[in-house]
Amino acid sequence: MIPANLTHYIETEIIPRYEKFDKAHNLSHVQAVIEESLSLAKQYDVNESMAYTIAAYHDTGLCHDRATHHLISGEILKQDVALRQWFNEIETMKEAVEDHRASTDHEPRSIYGKIVAEADRVIDPAITLRRTVQYGLKQQPEADKEWHYQRFHQHLMDKYAPGGYLKLWLPDSKNTERLKELQTIILNEELLKKTFNKLFSEEKNN
Repeated sequence: MIPANLTHYIETEIIPRYEKFDKAHNLSHVQAVIEESLSLAKQYDVNESMAYTIAAYHDTGLCHDRATHHLISGEILKQDVALRQWFNEIETMKEAVEDHRASTDHEPRSIYGKIVAEADRVIDPAITLRRTVQYGLKQQPEADKEWHYQRFHQHLMDKYAPGGYLKLWLPDSKNTERLKELQTIILNEELLKKTFNKLFSEEKNN
């Protein structure tokens, strides 16, 4: 059971920070990561309050930059003295936040890191494809459609295609099947281009 005063603190002091982040890391994202982390926590019989808090802090470092946000997020959690009234395992929680990133070159150091990393993937083909288009438009709004398609295609191949850098750490999670669905789309260039055209048009007119 998560203490009510911890939930109040997280919901009033931490989660609102996501209102200032991009569409791929907004309130709905952190809420989805929290929900999936709590679901996985039940499966693996771990401390629910720790899983909840790690998920809430995992992207807070985006207030500084994207490249090192996972490290900054861990530091934000560690430096938050308010958390010490609920937790003793602050270092484990910091490491879990640091280890959540899809491009990390090492396996998460604890089950908590694996849980938040898995929850952060939230592989839903429709959402993943749309976010990839959104990110390109945010980075290069003036670039032409062909440039955006090439970036979209390259990113998906690098990250999600077989052999891509995305790693799944919990074989029992929903992501295993969802990744196969996404790969089916990515590897069918005609379908991928059609999907891109639809999403690109919708996002440009949004």
